[in-house]
This record gives sequence, C-alpha cells and structure tokens, in this order.
Amino acid sequence: MKLHALDITIILVYLLVVSLIGVLLRRRAARNLNSYLLGGKELPWYFLGLSNASGMFDISGTMWLVTIMFVYGLKSIWLPWLWPTFNQIFLMIYLSAWLRRSNVTTGAQWIGTRFGRDVGSELSHAVVVIFAIIGCLGFLAYGFVGLGKFIQIFIPWEIISPYVPFNIPAPYVPHVYGIAFTLVAVLYTILGGMTSIVLADIIQYAIMTVSALTIGGIAICHLSSQSLNVPPGWHSPFFGWKLDLDWSGIIADVNEKMAADQFSFFSIIMMLMLFKGIMASAAGPAPNYDMQKILATRNPREAALMSGFVSVVLMPIRYFMVAGFAILGLLYYHRLNLVVGHRIDFEQILPSAISEFVPVGLMGCLLAGLLAAFLGTFAGTLNAAQAYLVNDLYLKYIKPDAGNRRIAIVNYATGLVVVVVSTVLGFFAQDVNSLLQWIVSALYGGYVASNVLKWYWWRFNGHGYFWGMIAGLVPALVLPLVFRQTLELYYFPLLFVLSLAGCIIGTLASRPTDEETLVSFYCCVRPWGFWKPIHEKVVAADPGFRRNADFRRDMFNVIVGTIWQTALVLLPIYVVLLKGRSILVVAGVIVLTSWILKKSWYDRLETSAAAVPVEASPAQRARLA
Repeated sequence: MKLHALDITIILVYLLVVSLIGVLLRRRAARNLNSYLLGGKELPWYFLGLSNASGMFDISGTMWLVTIMFVYGLKSIWLPWLWPTFNQIFLMIYLSAWLRRSNVTTGAQWIGTRFGRDVGSELSHAVVVIFAIIGCLGFLAYGFVGLGKFIQIFIPWEIISPYVPFNIPAPYVPHVYGIAFTLVAVLYTILGGMTSIVLADIIQYAIMTVSALTIGGIAICHLSSQSLNVPPGWHSPFFGWKLDLDWSGIIADVNEKMAADQFSFFSIIMMLMLFKGIMASAAGPAPNYDMQKILATRNPREAALMSGFVSVVLMPIRYFMVAGFAILGLLYYHRLNLVVGHRIDFEQILPSAISEFVPVGLMGCLLAGLLAAFLGTFAGTLNAAQAYLVNDLYLKYIKPDAGNRRIAIVNYATGLVVVVVSTVLGFFAQDVNSLLQWIVSALYGGYVASNVLKWYWWRFNGHGYFWGMIAGLVPALVLPLVFRQTLELYYFPLLFVLSLAGCIIGTLASRPTDEETLVSFYCCVRPWGFWKPIHEKVVAADPGFRRNADFRRDMFNVIVGTIWQTALVLLPIYVVLLKGRSILVVAGVIVLTSWILKKSWYDRLETSAAAVPVEASPAQRARLA
C-alpha cells in the first residue's frame, strides 16, 4: 500500500465529516420535497456556484484533462468543448435567468409551463424523464469507473485480494473500489438532500484549492531546473488542418493513443465540436445536477451570477492542478506506473503522478479532495435522478397526495435503485474516455434539436418535442453498438438531423400548444426568438409589455464570455509553464473581457428579486416580468 497512516487518517476523517453532514441535515431535508431537492431555494448563489464548480472538479474529468494535456499539449484546451464547457457562458448570459423565471422543481416539470397539459405535453414530460434518468445513469457510471481506476494505484489489489473470498478479474478491480467508496456518497446524498450536497462540496472545494496550488507549485519547482521533451507544436494552442504532433523518438506509445482517439484531423474535430457546442449550449442545461443548482437559486439574477461564478472559481484552480500533473508526468514519465492489464493506460497519469510526487500528509489532503470531487459529482447527479423519479414519476402518476414521510422513504429507495443500476452499467464500460464520448456526443446528439426549438420557436409543441427526442435518442443508443470503432462525435450531425426532422414533422402534424400556455410562458420567461404571433397577442392585452430585444447583446456577450473563459483556462497553464510573456498577454485579455462583461452584462442584470410563481396568471406574469 502506498498510503501513509497520516494520509489514511485524513481521508477517513473527511469521509466521516461528509457522512455526518448528511445525518445532521436529515431533518431539514425531510421538511418537504422542495427542501430535499432544492434546499428550499434559500441557499446563496455563491454557495451554489462553489458547489457547482466543485461538482465539475470530478476525478474522472480531471484524469481525462491531465491525459489530453499530456498528449496534446496546449491544443488540449479545445477538447473540453466536447461537453461543451462554454455552455456555462450561455447560461450566465441569459439561459439561467430564463430557466429560473419558470420557478419549477425539475426540467421535466418545466415542460408543463411550455407545452401545457395536453397529450403532447404528457409525452414530452415522459421522454424528458427517460432522458434524464439515462443521462444520470451514464454520468454515475462515468464517475464510478474513474474513481475505481484512481484508487487502485494507491491500494493495489494484491494487498486486498487475500482477504476477498472470491476472484476478481483485473479489468473489474476498479469497479470493486468504485462500489466501496460510492456508499459514502449514497449516505449523505440520500439523507441530507441538496443542502448537504452543497455544504460537502464547499468543504471539498477548499481542499482542492489548497491541493491544486501545491501541485502547481511543485511542478513549477521541478520545471524551473529542467526542460520538457515534447514534440514541436505541443506548446501552442493554435493548430492547422491536421494535428501534426509526432511523439516518435520521445514516447512512441503516445502516437498509438492519438490514433485511438481519432483527433488527427483537428480542424474537422473543432468544426464539429463548435457546431455541437453552440447547439447544445443554446438548448440550455441538460436535466442533471447543473440544472438543479440553477433551479435552487433564489431568483433569476442570482441564477445568472451563479453560472458566471462557476467559471471564475473552477477554471484557474482546476487547470493549475491539471497543468501541474501533466508537467510532472512529462518530466518523469518513465517513473510512472501506467500499465494496467498488460497495456499502457494513459488515464493513469494523474493517480500515478500523485503516488510518485506528492509528499505524505499532502497526499492525504489531495486524495480526500479528489475523493470528495467524485462524491460531489456523484451526489449531485444522484440528487437529480431522484428528483425526476420522485417528483416526475411517483408524485405525478402513482401517489400525488403522498405525505412528507412517504416521500422521504421513496427518496431513499429510488436513490438506492439508481446507484445499483449505474454500478451495473459501469461494469460494461471500457474506460473513462469511452463513456465521456458517448455521453457528450451520442446521447446529447439526440437531445439538442428539441431543446433548442423549445426556447426560440412559438409553434414548436409537445408532440414535436416528443418525436424529436425519440428520433435522436433511439439512434444515440443504437449507433454506438453498430459502429464500435467510430468516434461518437462524427455521427453527431446525423443524430441532430434525425432529431430535427422528428421535431418539425411532429410539430406540423399536430395542433399548436394552446394560446393561454404560450402567452403565460412568453410573459414569464420573456425569450427572444420567433415569437411574433404570441407577442402581438400579449401586446393587444397589455400595450405596455416590452419584448426581449437583447438577442444581439446576448450573442456579443456570449462571444466575449467564451474568450474570457478560455483565457481563464490558459492563464494557469502558462503560469505553470513559466511563460512570462504569454502570462501578460492572457492576463490582459482577462482584464479587457472582464471590463466588457461588467458594462454589457453585469450592469444590465435584472435587479428584481421576485420569482414569478408557476401558478401566476398571464397578466401577473407580464407585470412581474
């Protein structure tokens, strides 16, 4: 075992503390469903922002980021656009406020505010719940696999196996570790709900910040007396038609990794990522923990501030750590233990570098922080899955009049079921990257078209939403089984076209959403887009109503915000690489874009703290908006 007794003590103390948080907040969470799922909408936006950022600071994602920076250098800053990371900018500029104005509990419940209560709305509600549950299970399995691969570096199976009465094949050892540590996340999530998740995430963020600064500092010290042996182009974020990185004669195995990733034609990859990213970002948050954090804010203004705060507190700290580990991995590659199951696994760079370079005591803090990152992501995703199962299935279709005690019991039961199912799915996953590619490219490929149109086109209805989701979701589940060796991003355009066709055909073949629902939604959310017929009806009833004319300003702010966010990623990397001139240039970009956003976005945020109630009449919504 590579852990010192002090490190083990620190980890156990942390796990005990977060477990106690769940136990101590159990009564508060059990007050009602709103308290359990959204913290009673009483939590400050900066707490929710720290929690959201902390949840994104997960083990699996960090392992992947370290791996791609090791392999692709500064060009790796573009690959997280697969998610896309700049969706936080769309949320910050306008979509978080739009979503929060609806004042609902889950994304599926939001469907009723947009499509009413007809058959199409019921179908849409059902398909959103299905998608949300599939997405949550995918994310839980993704985090589960990453955690297990991480832990086995520090607790080799050879030490544990003599005490296990059955044989575990080497490829499934990470899953066994994943099961063990998942139990802690299950405890405090199921007992304490959203409030316990947020408090545990804040503790985790503090630990991760200290750890990240220390790791980056260690890398800077080592790099100051050595030089990196990397291929030409590794230090540049710019690229041509092809990637043109050749590791021959340096670390030849990296070329095989690059071939397996299928990123060689980088310009094509970037165009696909940008197209997919813009569509996915314009669709708004997927029904997961990110959406739940937005809905848990006090009002639309705080929802926007929370989403913007995520980039500020996440990007510099996370990439300071990522750059630190990648640099240490490059400087001392031959000292790292990357062989798993008789093959090199570059996703082991992060845990192996921790094992090799982090001193006793700090290792315990860092491992506690990364374990907390897993627990935070797992807990937030589990909470979202519970929200859909309890609020949108059990209370809607099975027992609408359930009391608080019955709801609490159902919350516990659904949480356990979700954990068991996601664990089983994790056993079928090859690695972290394969799960990530399927989630962000294939699964979301079937999600985008329906969820873009719902915001911006008045004629789009529940039937169109349902058939668009089905036309995208079914191929997203089937195509990866048929084209096993093809990068999922390559068939995103096909999934998008199929889904878009389903949206348009389903919409035009059915009646429009009832006028009262459309007027109510338009007055409450106040979206821009193709809403002219509804706007005219609203103005006829209330001549003082003003339409949202912020499209151009919002798009300008999105572009500036994306540059700002990318600079926040680059700055810590250049600091670790000791690139003084680049640091000054990027810092200047951050200052300039921050000033523009201050004038064009922050100063124009709505100041009303009032949330528009779901049950408000159209006239009330118009006045409140």
